[in-house]
Amino acid sequence: MSSQNVFTLINPQNGNLAFKILPFDDNSHFDHLQRNNYYSLIWVTKGKGKVKADFAEHHFEENSLLAFSPYQPFMLCVNEPIEGIAIHFHPDFYCIHMHQKEVSCNGVLFNNIYQPPYVQVTEQASQTFNMVIDQMKAEIQNAELAQYELLISYLKIFLITASRLKTEQFEEMKSVPDSKEPLILQSLKDAIELNFKTKHSAGNYAELLNISPKALAKLSKNYFNKTLTDLISERIIIEAKRELYLTNKTVKEIAYELGYDDEHYFSRFFKTNADVSPQMYRETVGFGKIEA
Repeated sequence: MSSQNVFTLINPQNGNLAFKILPFDDNSHFDHLQRNNYYSLIWVTKGKGKVKADFAEHHFEENSLLAFSPYQPFMLCVNEPIEGIAIHFHPDFYCIHMHQKEVSCNGVLFNNIYQPPYVQVTEQASQTFNMVIDQMKAEIQNAELAQYELLISYLKIFLITASRLKTEQFEEMKSVPDSKEPLILQSLKDAIELNFKTKHSAGNYAELLNISPKALAKLSKNYFNKTLTDLISERIIIEAKRELYLTNKTVKEIAYELGYDDEHYFSRFFKTNADVSPQMYRETVGFGKIEA
């Protein structure tokens, strides 16, 4: 593929990638484990295969939009050639945590530990995506006043469209009788959300929900394609990443708030799951401290 089709903006302050549009006509970009310091949206317009992400494997079809957060491990394995377009953006360019009220994609498209990391793109959404991508390409080549602001506006349209789509599809799926999630799993999600900072073991949640650890483990695997321990770990890591990015708290303070008295143990836990140390994460993903 010629590099003329690739559109890239570099952050002039540090030389890192800020924003990139990357058309692809094979799997060479994604056929090995990715752990990037930016967000990735990968729209597969042709072909299908499976995506390995975090602790799980999922099959994806043609016209799937896959979404990954910084340092979220993923790779694509395909059995037929894939084509499509990828959009990469660094948190310094656009931070989904800071703009949650505007876009609401955190916990839907990104950092959604209970659903597969993709959404099926409808004909209508496809038209919107193509239109927005064309506008982005034109804007990247046009270094005019407020270029970043306009690009961010287009990116927001893309993210909002994709988030709405994923929410709609999840609601539709819930109404299909066979795929209905047992009530206890909603209780589990609520329990993890309320207690992940203090309760770190699968046994804690089995006890809270008054169910045997074995039964809860089986439900978690069947419905979320992950072990209960994986779910808890992922939730802790998402919070740690958020704190590292948005605050100037020390690693020791963040560890303590997440229920770890030993900063070194927490750092090892973080590195095992994110493949970088907390300090390295902060240095490479950036530091978007909200100004008081």
